[in-house]
Amino acid sequence: MSDNILSQEEIEALLRGEPIQSEADAAPSPDRIETSDYLDEMEQDALGEIGNISFGSSATALSALLGQKVDITTPTISVVARDNLEDEFIHPYVAIKVEYTAGLSGVNLLVIKQSDAAIIADLMLGGDGLNPDESLGEIHLSAVQEAMNQMMGSAATSMSTVFNKKVDISPPSIDLMDIQSEKGTENIPQEDLLIKVSFTLKVGDLIDSNIMQLLPLPFGKSLVASLVGGEAEEEAAAVAEMAPPIEPPAPPAPPTAPQQQAPPPYQEPFPSAPGSGQAPPQQPAYDPSFAQAPPQQPPMRQQPPVHVQQAQFASFDSPSLSQGESNNLNMLLDIPLQVTVELGRTKRSVKDILEMSSGSIIELDKLAGEPVDILVNNRHIARGEVVVIDENFGVRITDILSQAERLNNLR
Repeated sequence: MSDNILSQEEIEALLRGEPIQSEADAAPSPDRIETSDYLDEMEQDALGEIGNISFGSSATALSALLGQKVDITTPTISVVARDNLEDEFIHPYVAIKVEYTAGLSGVNLLVIKQSDAAIIADLMLGGDGLNPDESLGEIHLSAVQEAMNQMMGSAATSMSTVFNKKVDISPPSIDLMDIQSEKGTENIPQEDLLIKVSFTLKVGDLIDSNIMQLLPLPFGKSLVASLVGGEAEEEAAAVAEMAPPIEPPAPPAPPTAPQQQAPPPYQEPFPSAPGSGQAPPQQPAYDPSFAQAPPQQPPMRQQPPVHVQQAQFASFDSPSLSQGESNNLNMLLDIPLQVTVELGRTKRSVKDILEMSSGSIIELDKLAGEPVDILVNNRHIARGEVVVIDENFGVRITDILSQAERLNNLR
């Protein structure tokens, strides 16, 4: 059953007393693809976890933009054939195409209903979302494009954390897509098999619908391989940290010196002849202490006593400047300085500058959510985060550069 109008088949089914099947409850077509034939259970769970983490942060970004509570539920994963997309997308939709430029290599197509996009555009333009203009003019598409840009930027930041590497995306391109009339189908990836990641999107009491992602099947499998490979490396590193260190083998003991043998006892070189009447001289007794007497240690020198005194510091209360010097220094306090908060930078050619018009988007060199730079007289001195104070923007200082960093910025 469609949103507002019953088809002729649905009316006839009501007259016969038969229940009306929704699009989700409709019987699968004979050529319907089984997801398990291309993605095993582990790959489906990994893709669902990636989508759950990335779009969880996207819901927070979208809630801040729209001023409404935004809920995005756990996704469902399926594989669809490109030729059968007209059975999957029967309403007019808005398609936002995003390409990954760093960290990942692939394309991502974000699809929402045109009626839901009209509500988002109305909220972005200051409306209440109750009576949106579903025609979606250029300004409405720009508003939806900005909302989706914030969502995908937050998703890319979360994916950088998941894959442990920097992930960047290109500025999204937006177009109306009506597959039934073959309008806007050029943005759909050209692969024959696509992975459809479907989320339930709730925005306050205004939207209770679906938001979908279309990924090429090879790109989806590469995401799973990168995630599983990264987790394996982290587990190996954790095991290496927990393992006890391997002690090097002890060096071989030096060969022992041969023991010093005692000298032989004294022997008379010429024994006395018998009958001479002279007694042979007595041999002196052997004293082993003379053979292995330890070397004598030199006498210890007595150290002179050390006198320890408490360190004395100059008092900070007494000014070290004269009155005239202090007055000259106070004159500098009234000099005005220019404080600039820099969101980011980029380089563009003259051709790109001349092609800018109202509604053009300039991509900066910073990720969404990164701290902004605070400059004083064009010198970087601190970092901070953007806050809103009484409907005015402000900056809360979160980090002040050290003296060494500031000196390096002067070079």
